Amino acid sequence: MSSSQFGTRAYSSQRIPLVLSPQDVNNLRHSQQEQSDIALLDATWFMPNSPRNPQKEFLERRIPGAQRLDLDAVASEHELGLKHMMPSKAIFAKACGELGISPDSHVVIYDSHGVFSSPRALFMFRAFGHEKSSIINGGLPRWIDEGLPIDTEAPLTPSPVQYEPPPRFRPETVRSYMDVVLNSQFDPKSNALSELVLDARSKGRYLGTDPEPRPGLSSGHIPHSISLPFNLFLKQNKAQSGNLSSDYTTLLRPSEIRQVLEDTLGEQEVEDIIAGDRSVVASCGSGMTAGVLWLGLQLLGARKVAIYDESWTGYAMRPESKIVKSDGA
Repeated sequence: MSSSQFGTRAYSSQRIPLVLSPQDVNNLRHSQQEQSDIALLDATWFMPNSPRNPQKEFLERRIPGAQRLDLDAVASEHELGLKHMMPSKAIFAKACGELGISPDSHVVIYDSHGVFSSPRALFMFRAFGHEKSSIINGGLPRWIDEGLPIDTEAPLTPSPVQYEPPPRFRPETVRSYMDVVLNSQFDPKSNALSELVLDARSKGRYLGTDPEPRPGLSSGHIPHSISLPFNLFLKQNKAQSGNLSSDYTTLLRPSEIRQVLEDTLGEQEVEDIIAGDRSVVASCGSGMTAGVLWLGLQLLGARKVAIYDESWTGYAMRPESKIVKSDGA
């Protein structure tokens, strides 16, 4: 198996690559050793103002054997009614069991954008200690573009299993509202102990010059947070075959991701992040595309990266939150 552009030359159960190519996954599907243990999940999610329906599109076509992972359904209830918040251990284990996933399953996740919501689903699995998990770089569109088979028949219902032993949640992977508020009182430029908060939304939303997609929600940013739009970690690809008419995204190579970070933060800051001397918190609109920043940093070997689960929606909905609408902190 070859995923050398992401530094994963060999596949083993001890070290599962974060990112696989469509051909990697197709090889896995036909491997006598792995085919019974692979669990393919479509984790497509669309923005609230999108007319597209992920469930409808999943039923229309999918990678053979894939099941639908609804991140809004596999979530904990939130006091502000926020969607796709990190589930409890019980909710996570129940969802996995219903999808036929055991702790030994190699979970392979994709979405229909290319790379958009699949990193968030991968983050969830890794946060619960399910290390045998990966995403498909380029997702369903690249799969189709490379001429690999798709399924248009009704999906089969998997046989339920018990997710045993129970998952163990890693609390250091998630930040709460109070964590972020306390951290925002310190400027990371002058306080080496504070965490860097990287905002994955567009620059206009970060600056407060563009509206949020959620009606009535103020744009702007958390004090001392840094703008790093998630699409800077991605490449836009034109379809090469007649089977696909839309563009799709893939992850940049790790060396390119590192260059983006150095252009934004500086070389020494990036060195500190990779070495674990500086902690990073990824935030976005609702905790979804923050997963792209998380994944990019994981590919560089960064040791301390968390996601602010509520992200901007939870922060801006609270009237006591301090909102900045400029380049200044």
